[in-house]
Amino acid sequence: MIAEEDLLRANWYGFVARFLAAPPDQSALSLAAGFDSKGDDTQRDSQGDGSDLGTALGILARLARQTTPQEAEEEYFNLFIGVGRGELMPYGSYYLTGFLNEKPLAHLRRDMARLGMSRAEDVKEPEDHIAALCDMMAGLITGSFGAPATLETQHEFFQRHLSPWAGRFFGDLERARHARLYQPVGTIGRLLIDIDRAAYGMNA
Repeated sequence: MIAEEDLLRANWYGFVARFLAAPPDQSALSLAAGFDSKGDDTQRDSQGDGSDLGTALGILARLARQTTPQEAEEEYFNLFIGVGRGELMPYGSYYLTGFLNEKPLAHLRRDMARLGMSRAEDVKEPEDHIAALCDMMAGLITGSFGAPATLETQHEFFQRHLSPWAGRFFGDLERARHARLYQPVGTIGRLLIDIDRAAYGMNA
């Protein structure tokens, strides 16, 4: 039985991954646009309480209602793809070493194999893309790769592959020149990393 708070964490990791893996389609924009409504399990304890997360969700909801899929695709292109390269490089190896496909990626692939995870055949991005790592965290929590991972295993994966750099990436996304819709996504991601750092510290 997965605790409700852990399912909520998994939902947030999955939501962030959805926006970072590819431009949001109308379905994803509609989901985000509903975040200032009451009663959704994903929003519970984060709406209407004046928290930083609640504020970011409200901003994202407003922007999602004002953004077309075409505009979202253009923003995503400028941020993460670009002509030559995007404004941001959403890879662990790049943030940790300044280069792509370095030792952090090799270490991640070793841990993925140990935990029964592999890159989907239709995915071309290296496994240390921030979206992939968020998906992996969600899967470890919910048991997508077998039985739900223990808190110890989750903590170990988070400490090795997200904590050293993901907070910096999400902060950069908040401040990125091309970020409009993605500015509050950056805030949500940064807060999620902060929440997990605190939670795993308490369970250490």
